[in-house]
Amino acid sequence: MPSGPETTAEAETGGAAADRPDEPPHRPTAARAPRPAAAAAAGTRPAPRPAGRSAGPRLPVRLARSARREAWRTVVAAVSGAALAAAFPPYGLWPLSVAAVAALALLTRGRTARQGAWLGLAMGLPFFFVLLKWLHVIGWDAVLGLSLVESLFFVPLGAGLAATSRLPLWPLWGACLWVAEEWARDRIPFGGFPWGRLAFAVTDSPFLPLAALGGAPLVTFAVALTGALLAAAAVSAAAAVTAARRRRGAAEPAETAEPAEADETAAPAAGGPRTSRPALAAAGAAVLAVAVAAAGQAVPVRDTAADTVRIAVVQGNVQQPGMDFLGRPMLILNNHVEATLKLAEDVAAGREERPDLVIWPENASDLDPHRYPQAYDAIDRAARAVGVPVLVGALVDHPEHEGYVENQGIVWDPETGPGASYTKQHPVPFGEYVPYRDQLSKVITRLQRVPRDFWPGESTGVMDVGPARLGDVICFEVAYDEIVRDTVNDGARALVIQTNNATYGNTGQPEQQLVMSRLRAVEHGRAVVTAATSGISAVVAPDGTIGQRTEEFTQDVITADLPLRDETTPADRIGSVPEWVLAMVGVLSCAAAFATGRRGRAHGVNRTDEKRQQQ
Repeated sequence: MPSGPETTAEAETGGAAADRPDEPPHRPTAARAPRPAAAAAAGTRPAPRPAGRSAGPRLPVRLARSARREAWRTVVAAVSGAALAAAFPPYGLWPLSVAAVAALALLTRGRTARQGAWLGLAMGLPFFFVLLKWLHVIGWDAVLGLSLVESLFFVPLGAGLAATSRLPLWPLWGACLWVAEEWARDRIPFGGFPWGRLAFAVTDSPFLPLAALGGAPLVTFAVALTGALLAAAAVSAAAAVTAARRRRGAAEPAETAEPAEADETAAPAAGGPRTSRPALAAAGAAVLAVAVAAAGQAVPVRDTAADTVRIAVVQGNVQQPGMDFLGRPMLILNNHVEATLKLAEDVAAGREERPDLVIWPENASDLDPHRYPQAYDAIDRAARAVGVPVLVGALVDHPEHEGYVENQGIVWDPETGPGASYTKQHPVPFGEYVPYRDQLSKVITRLQRVPRDFWPGESTGVMDVGPARLGDVICFEVAYDEIVRDTVNDGARALVIQTNNATYGNTGQPEQQLVMSRLRAVEHGRAVVTAATSGISAVVAPDGTIGQRTEEFTQDVITADLPLRDETTPADRIGSVPEWVLAMVGVLSCAAAFATGRRGRAHGVNRTDEKRQQQ
């Protein structure tokens, strides 16, 4: 070690030159103010700082510096969020979901938890804003408000991805964290809002058959793992390129030496195995990513039917889209009655085979048929004309709780009238009921347009509709795993999604909801019928393919032979176990990462103290 006045002075001041790399190297060491530790050793006291002055830059300055450092990452995260939204309908560019996951994994790798949290928010806000822009029918403030609430779930996701990126097998932990994020978002607040799950973006991809094994959570896990593995491949490939450049730089002096002095076998023998390791890791991660993406093709999707039933789906249409789609009372109901009477005429004329049952959508009757005779008579006339049971979507006043309404599907027999019914279990907050109505309606006057709160049902919608045992699920309930799964496990041989998307017509929302029906069909091995007031009505086969569908804002009738199945899938039998396991693994990996980080910091402090004692 070199000695001299400068070296001695540096040792006496606790290595100030090494701790202050931003100072000019030519500055005399003797001119520097002694550090507290050195001053105490020398028996002197450091000069006190001026009162009211902080030890470092003020908070605005630190924030500005942080913003400049993170600017390009923030921009890339925001673009990735918008790209993730484009993976969903109406765009349907599903590979972007994998690319967006990979981008966030790369952006958060090696960052602090706080930086990862910021990047998660930077990705989540544009993602939900683009995905949920169909809410602009209500107001752009509603789009921004819901997007902000949902993007908050990306904050712990980003922090967790940053923390676990230092662990071995970090792509695995990252994929589990995506499942954990969706687990939380599907449940809170107010029962959760599952829109935007990765599984709903890939119904046209090889990932879809995995739903039969572990439902939507397993599909999300596979998509996230594929993206994280591609990120790992990119990291290893970058390391391989860097290592190759270093080898070339080290080889340049050897090339200028005399041929007799160069050893052509030593460098490859010493450096070959080490430098090839990143390249092998990159290739291995890429192969694993392809294997995960293709794994769904090995899952058998059974769609053989035990028997079939002939159905007719009536889409009566509405007079106008938007918030005021209902118009005057009886208007929408008459549309569905009219379409059903036309179907009855076609059956009588032999132009159409008589169905075994008819399905109307949610809110096909905007008046309670139990209280309004004109509504009762109109539905009864249509059922008698077609001569088969009709599943009617209707708004029904609660029989016991005054002021509340129920969103029901009612089996209407052509001879005996209304019979079994299903009440929607999960009303939509701020759409079908207003939480904290007394307080919020004074501040947000728009909430007064929801005059009555919907009362939730307490049982599944398994009902006998003519010769078929169907499971009724109403509108947004198709997004919730447990509601659909419980309906199938209670004996539904096919699923009916009664929905009313008239408020959000021509905004992309009906397409986003339809892909959920496709995933549920594969997940439960059941045919799914979507019946909508204004579109999109469709019949989905148990393998997820769409057989027939209508256009939006048209009056139409779909007839089809609906397959009925009794066999359950592994996803039905194991239920929510995969989701809970994967989510808990993600949470535990974060705990392990933070514990490892604290031990590492403590070890570093101890080593620093030992060096100071030696000095």
